[in-house]
Amino acid sequence: MLPRARFRGFTPARVVALALIALAASGLAVLAQQDESRPAVPAGARAGDLTLEPCAYGTEDGELPADCGTLVVPENRRDADSSLIALPVVRVHATGEGEPAEPVFRLEGGPGLTNMAFPAASRLTGRHDVVLVGYRGVDGSTVLDCPEVVSAMQGRSDLVAEESLRGYGEAFADCAGRLTAEGVDLDGYSLPQRADDLEAARRALGYGRINLVSESAGTRTAMIYAWRYPGSVHRSAMIGVNPPGRFVWDPEITDEQLAEYAELCRADRTCAARTDDLAATLRATAQDVPGRWGPLAIKEGNVLAAALWGLFHTSEAAAPLNAPATLDAWLAAADGDAAGLWAVSLLADLVFPESFVWGEFAASGAIDAEAAEAYYAGGGDPGSILGNAATDFLWGGGRLAEAWPASPDYAEYQQVRTSETETLLIGGTLDFSTPARLAADELLPALPNGRQVLLDGLGHSTDFWHHRPEAAERLLTAFFGHGGIDDSLFGAHRVRFTADATALPTLARALLGTLAGLALAAAALHGWMALRVRRRGGFGPRAGVWLRTLAPVLTGLGGWCLAVLVVSVLRPEVFLGSRTLAVVSVGAAVGVTVHWAAARRGRPDRGRYPVLPAACCGSFSGAWLGFAAGQGLGALLTTLAGAGLAANLAVLVLDILRDRRAGAAVA
Repeated sequence: MLPRARFRGFTPARVVALALIALAASGLAVLAQQDESRPAVPAGARAGDLTLEPCAYGTEDGELPADCGTLVVPENRRDADSSLIALPVVRVHATGEGEPAEPVFRLEGGPGLTNMAFPAASRLTGRHDVVLVGYRGVDGSTVLDCPEVVSAMQGRSDLVAEESLRGYGEAFADCAGRLTAEGVDLDGYSLPQRADDLEAARRALGYGRINLVSESAGTRTAMIYAWRYPGSVHRSAMIGVNPPGRFVWDPEITDEQLAEYAELCRADRTCAARTDDLAATLRATAQDVPGRWGPLAIKEGNVLAAALWGLFHTSEAAAPLNAPATLDAWLAAADGDAAGLWAVSLLADLVFPESFVWGEFAASGAIDAEAAEAYYAGGGDPGSILGNAATDFLWGGGRLAEAWPASPDYAEYQQVRTSETETLLIGGTLDFSTPARLAADELLPALPNGRQVLLDGLGHSTDFWHHRPEAAERLLTAFFGHGGIDDSLFGAHRVRFTADATALPTLARALLGTLAGLALAAAALHGWMALRVRRRGGFGPRAGVWLRTLAPVLTGLGGWCLAVLVVSVLRPEVFLGSRTLAVVSVGAAVGVTVHWAAARRGRPDRGRYPVLPAACCGSFSGAWLGFAAGQGLGALLTTLAGAGLAANLAVLVLDILRDRRAGAAVA
């Protein structure tokens, strides 16, 4: 009787490899579980209930002692039978000695942004508690996510093309309909009810009067809170003030601001050497935006819409899309170098679709629906320098006003109302988002106890917080502490017309060089591996392991870079961050790499096992799952990891099956 053959499939090396693959796959699986940690309404809770526990809150100065918890409020206070929702609340404790002064409640801009991230809180905690109350529709138990809108923006030949704007409006209508069908009461997601949430938090925390620090769109909530609860506000500081009706940019005001920039350009030797009239150069370029940079497509609407965003800020904090970089790119395009505009077009495609929680953006913006309707009823843009594409993009050419229902709460807050609250209006002289003149002309006259500070040479709110942190801290603490105005540390910010290392043409060339270089490197590695297998029959076990582990990183990344270049030339409407593009390009490149790396001499039976198809199938499957484990550029890394793991697993299983068959044959 012949001895029974020993099954040699599971060698120690293969057991270790399987364990490592399983461990890495488990990590990807954990990452793939999207963070759904939202506050929940506790069982038996009633409106106004607040639960807090000690925690730590991260700031510029490190973690500070805080209380974190949940506030329960009605979803719609107009409905006596309304369901309840939960909002997160954080109170960062004052760090100074003695009894804290009035707390500071912070209001972020947007709309459509979280109100829970405030690293600058440490600048105010010397004498004040700092309180963050989550925004309903963004931070709470119900989030007004609109994947329909994100999908409508991605994969477009131009974000401001007529077809895109029509799809944008339809997507908002679809999102509103879906949320309503799911039981969400959209009428409750309004700025007045957000102000009511602040008041509920103030009462639950046991505070008397409070201070408000708000910025951009958040200043509208600060106004409404002061109008609704005048006895609850001690002082209010508004940064980048947005008066009623101003969620629609006025193209005539934008042109006037560009004329101011043109004067600054004439006084700047570097800028004056590039153009006789900056405004005229911008107009001429906007009327004939280059369609391509070399073979790479430039989307005109993307460039025009992003141009206004690029002019919001003058400091390096907003680089690479700030005023110096934006103007430099436009002047370069006027001289025949469209590289910077291609970079702007690409940034708009990648960043704009996921910039906001679009349902909350629409719900808050609906307070100005009548202003938007009036603007478009009057013919829209009158022929301004940049064409006001930014307003067209955000309002879908006016369609958003019809697609999303405006809350009845807004009826009494669409005009400026008088407020006795002691108020400080802060604005940059070069703020294209919320021009300081609007605060002076439209809001300040209704504030008997209001004052305005103009920051020379600064733009929107990011400039305020980041240009000179110590100056912002002194201005706010003096105002909240004793009502004084101390802007002495700001000084005048000299406007720059050169972007230096953040110049968009430079970044465009660096990006193109990186894409092309990685694609060529991946192709060269594939070519070398194929030649080695053909001439020598494959790689040794040790070299094969290293190649199967490390080479997929380069070839997968290079494959994606090649795909990006190809679609940028031939199919510019394809969204470069799409799952399909990542999975197909990375999956194919990694699958072929693992196939070549697994080749061995002296294995005639490998032809009976389809190594290449198995490696590619595994790679595609792993890439598909890996993409879900990351976000943004992180999704590309997890796609690479998933593809490499699954391709190696497939080949390893084939090796085990081969050895098992060989063992059975011997037996």
